[in-house]
Amino acid sequence: MGKGNHGHAHHDHSDLKGRNLGIAILLNIGITVAQVIGGFMSGSLALLSDAMHNFSDVLALIISWFASKLSSRKQTAKQTFGYKRAEILAALFNSISLAVIAFFLLKEAVQRISEPQEIESGLVMILGGLSILLNLLSMLLVKKDAKDNINMRSAYLHLLSDMISSVAVVLGGLAMYLWEISWIDSVLSILIALYLVYSSWGLVKESIRILMQFAPVHLNLDKILLKVKELEEIENMHHVHLWQLDDKQINLEAHISFRNDINLSEVSEVLHKLEHMFQDEFEINHVTLQPEINGFCEDESVVSQERKHTH
Repeated sequence: MGKGNHGHAHHDHSDLKGRNLGIAILLNIGITVAQVIGGFMSGSLALLSDAMHNFSDVLALIISWFASKLSSRKQTAKQTFGYKRAEILAALFNSISLAVIAFFLLKEAVQRISEPQEIESGLVMILGGLSILLNLLSMLLVKKDAKDNINMRSAYLHLLSDMISSVAVVLGGLAMYLWEISWIDSVLSILIALYLVYSSWGLVKESIRILMQFAPVHLNLDKILLKVKELEEIENMHHVHLWQLDDKQINLEAHISFRNDINLSEVSEVLHKLEHMFQDEFEINHVTLQPEINGFCEDESVVSQERKHTH
């Protein structure tokens, strides 16, 4: 017996999210072009690094936009889950790309420390300030959806880390203008790179957990089992599988052992109680339960191990 409560986004919300991502993409294309030109004119590694990061923002936002559109497609006979995990794949790609960018920034910055170059700090501060303003606007456009969507959160993280990079660029330009400290550019690039690694790691772990079908970290299976056993008709719950399809849908499937051989209508009533309990108390919104009389399964382990087939 199964039941699913799916919160499908309204078309107007999807269109608004797509429009906001489109505006953010255009803003970041403008930032990238301006910073590339300014970086070569000023000789600023931090500005060129920021431009490369902004370009990654453009790619990340495009990927997030495409994944968002793909995930809203309807299920078919061949794609019975639809494309729900498109956004999880996008989040994983975007978070890994942040770490890759960090590696290249770190490599270039270390090389630049040994060979510092003269930098036009005035142009660096102007373009850095423009980048802060436009990135802040882009962040405001995606912030609302980032709260409960891992894909949008990965795009938001790209924008947030880039704004921090731009703040560092401006501070570096100010230090060079006031005290003529040429190495500050490289040091700030190293700090930016380390921040990127730190900020992307959490998203990488969360995406992999979902793709590997691990149980959600906030759910305790022992507590769920104790709650199930509060129903007097039930002996135990076993052969449990608990996983996330995406960052909204949590699935549970299990065998339910009944103490007595009761009528089918009574079985249905008990299963409905369980489904409501899973939804209301644990936010498990897609449940598939197999009822059986106690002792029907030889193995009643909570988590049953797959048996190897011998030929």
